[in-house]
Amino acid sequence: MYFHNCDSLLQNREIIQYLEENKFDALFTDPALPCGVILAEYLSIPSVYFFRGFPCSLEHAICKSPNPVSYVPRCYTKHTDHMTFSQRVLNLFVSTFETPLFKDLYTKYQDIASKFLQRDVHLPTLYRNGSIWLLRYDFVFEYPKPVMPNMVFIGGINCEEGKNLSQVCPVILFCVCTFILIFFLWKML
Repeated sequence: MYFHNCDSLLQNREIIQYLEENKFDALFTDPALPCGVILAEYLSIPSVYFFRGFPCSLEHAICKSPNPVSYVPRCYTKHTDHMTFSQRVLNLFVSTFETPLFKDLYTKYQDIASKFLQRDVHLPTLYRNGSIWLLRYDFVFEYPKPVMPNMVFIGGINCEEGKNLSQVCPVILFCVCTFILIFFLWKML
């Protein structure tokens, strides 16, 4: 479904012409689906990526930031950074499937990109053109690892801000506290 939506967007000359004429400054996109990445390359504008991450932390491989399998657990392994030798071997085994998984998931998009940009395209190279990566990770919960300077953690961005207590809450709290105090005093007598 997403593939067909992307193909329809990129083949729609009206929308593409509108985007070209308005000369936008940047393209804000979720790179989990590479349609925005392809469009930013076509329009020759910077792209800002806003997302939680690829399956199996492929954003680190794409950006060439260190992500050592001996220390950083891979997705779906449920390991911590204190892995035994056998867990590290399993982690290495899981990491060998990351690149083939990416290729399998995104082959169709690479074909679309090549057709739309009218040249041979290597999709990970297009991803490297991202100006800034806004990662919806919380650095407190993620494993400490080096990231590239254009990768920024913005954990909690999707959380709703807390609201002030209504005027009724202090009254209810006072009544409950008074009841508890009276109850305990009565029991002591």
